[in-house]
Amino acid sequence: MTTKILFGVGLAAAIALSAPAAWSQDKASQTFIKNAIEGNLAEIQMGQLAQKNGSSEGVRSFGQMLERDHTDANEKAMTVAKDIGVTPPNQPNAKQKAEHDRMLKLTGTRFDSEFARMMVADHKKDISEFQKEAKKNDAAGSFAKETLPTLQKHLEAAQSLAASGTTGKR
Repeated sequence: MTTKILFGVGLAAAIALSAPAAWSQDKASQTFIKNAIEGNLAEIQMGQLAQKNGSSEGVRSFGQMLERDHTDANEKAMTVAKDIGVTPPNQPNAKQKAEHDRMLKLTGTRFDSEFARMMVADHKKDISEFQKEAKKNDAAGSFAKETLPTLQKHLEAAQSLAASGTTGKR
């Protein structure tokens, strides 16, 4: 009986000691998925804006790709959020809203060049965060691994737009 109690106490202590590390990892994954959803929502809105305000066909096409790909990614991210106990945000964060509002005032080639510049910077940052999360063996890590090729495709397209000066055909 004493052996069983000591084993039970030892097991409980081992679980208690490992819980903070597991909780902090879960907390980091929860933060990542929340940020990913906000980012997807922001990219969807920016894609829609590019289709409306873009002066070049390249920017408008890129906007369509952003809207389509980030809508798909967001559906997957929402499933992961549910699986790991995160209440998903339903709008971009304040900084993302401010960037959208600033871009909303631009049109023509000014919009195109600023949009391309912003998309390059944004996707570089996202890729870095997703690469870090992709190293984890959890649902958020799997989502990050699965999403990375799309983000890299977006970065390449944005860099191409930026390099060309986005002066494609109207």
